[in-house]
Amino acid sequence: MGDQLRNNRSVNERALWAQFDALQLGTGWDETDITKPQILVEDAYGDSHPGSMHLLEVSEQVCRSIYEKGGCPGRFHTTDLCDGCAQGHDGMNMILASRETICDMVELHAGFVPWDGMVLSSSCDKSVPAHLKAMARVNIPAVFVPGGSMRPGPNQTTSLVAGSISLRQKQHDNITDEEIRNYKLSGCPSAGACTFLGTASTMQCMAEALGVALPGSALVPATMRDMTAYARWAGRAVMELVRKGIRPSDILTPAAFRNAVVIHSAIGGSTNATLHLPSIARELGIELNVMEFDEINKIVPHIGNVDPSGQHLTESFWFAGGIPRVQMLLRDYLDLDVLTVTGKTLRENLEDINKSGFFERGEGYLHNYGLTSDEVILPPEQAKETGSIAVLKGNLAPDGAVIKYSACAENMRALRGPARVYDSEEAAHDAVVRGEIDPGDILIIRYEGPRGSGMPEMLMTTEAIVCDKKLNGSVSLVTDGRFSGATRGAAIGHVSPEAAVGGPLAYVVTGDIIEYSIEERSLNVVGVEGKLVGIEEAAKVLEERKAVMPLRTPPERKGVLRRYTEQALSAMKGAGY
Repeated sequence: MGDQLRNNRSVNERALWAQFDALQLGTGWDETDITKPQILVEDAYGDSHPGSMHLLEVSEQVCRSIYEKGGCPGRFHTTDLCDGCAQGHDGMNMILASRETICDMVELHAGFVPWDGMVLSSSCDKSVPAHLKAMARVNIPAVFVPGGSMRPGPNQTTSLVAGSISLRQKQHDNITDEEIRNYKLSGCPSAGACTFLGTASTMQCMAEALGVALPGSALVPATMRDMTAYARWAGRAVMELVRKGIRPSDILTPAAFRNAVVIHSAIGGSTNATLHLPSIARELGIELNVMEFDEINKIVPHIGNVDPSGQHLTESFWFAGGIPRVQMLLRDYLDLDVLTVTGKTLRENLEDINKSGFFERGEGYLHNYGLTSDEVILPPEQAKETGSIAVLKGNLAPDGAVIKYSACAENMRALRGPARVYDSEEAAHDAVVRGEIDPGDILIIRYEGPRGSGMPEMLMTTEAIVCDKKLNGSVSLVTDGRFSGATRGAAIGHVSPEAAVGGPLAYVVTGDIIEYSIEERSLNVVGVEGKLVGIEEAAKVLEERKAVMPLRTPPERKGVLRRYTEQALSAMKGAGY
């Protein structure tokens, strides 16, 4: 018991107030439990969506291993929100703000008593980065457990069949009630994150690439026994981290963040990682400049053949070897000496997993689908392009804007066209549905940045564009809002400074001419009200319009959304506060 007491950080606090022990004993702990190392086990469990519904059992498995290794777990829950349920209405404005709130809740849970360590588990878009932010902020020994991948829908489809279904419903376009019902019954067939490389799946991969999730744990199919095995391993791993005194700040180093950006570039990850990774780094006093994404994307081969930038789903990506295989193939681009939650370096982890049979087992599962790992994760010499994301700058985005070019057709990677300007996503989406947008138009959606409305995603509008045969492959979208990781097409987001703080986007009018080029990393207004005038002259006009075009007055807000929109940083700095 002497060793346990030395490991228990709350010994001194317990001596101050007898009720501390009484309260914990009243929850079902016994007198030996309160002397053990105590581990906060926090998850995003809830009935809000499939990515959270199974996490109670995940945490139960974590707790078993903590008990096994002589610790005592305390379980807490802060559930997350689902972007899919928030599509198209004001609920989407709450989504990015929820990242900060979830992080704050974990900080509160971790701070009201001195825990010895913690294990965090989540699956989805904002809860994963929230947990990683909290891990960095609290900085006690910690392990992250990804909640894994949902099963594929019929014919290897994803939940994003909703894009086509919803557009056809609104346009009354040859769709039956039976077709709609069949999608609803099969679009999300199990627990886990949606099975495309959206933000949820991307951030699970980033947790592993950063070294704070166990090797091979990102995107494990949530219904497989492997999910349980990783949860049990996490409980044992956190106890070892406590014993060794290894904290997140020892793992989340500048080298680890650079490794994560390399992996993000290689797999074709969500543009939202350009918000989340800098925000996580900020918790540790590390500045991760978004331009680092751009520089790395210029040299790293894009080898992930995963939807929406490729053909296959996240389940197949995991069977193909997942993040460990990507790391093995790109080892020359990585710092292999970074520390991880195994207590070992990345180099040692890759040596261990290579000997474990992990890759051979996955290859066997892939054979069930008639696939090989090389078809899902390409050998670098077979990569068709480098990188997947670019940062564009110009008179429309002096601080930068982001595009995922790996999900954008070649003919849409450089374009000049007339602006069609809308002050909300709803207005732009309705214009698309009503057939008011012409091929070649460049949609501008503004006042949707962090300060404008909370930085909602524009998935409903981007899907309406790509699912419209007349518009797909000819219409671009430029916004100070953000996109779903599943977004396809010429979608340029995170335009900074945003319209709400007086960025140039606020002064564009319908008929101005917009030009962008991924190769040149440029985004500019080059024409005024239909007349080409050049970059410098257009910039002068935008500046002159400031005197006569007042910024839109935001609606009255309260509570969480008010706090977020009044304090949020620029998208180029992670949109946190």
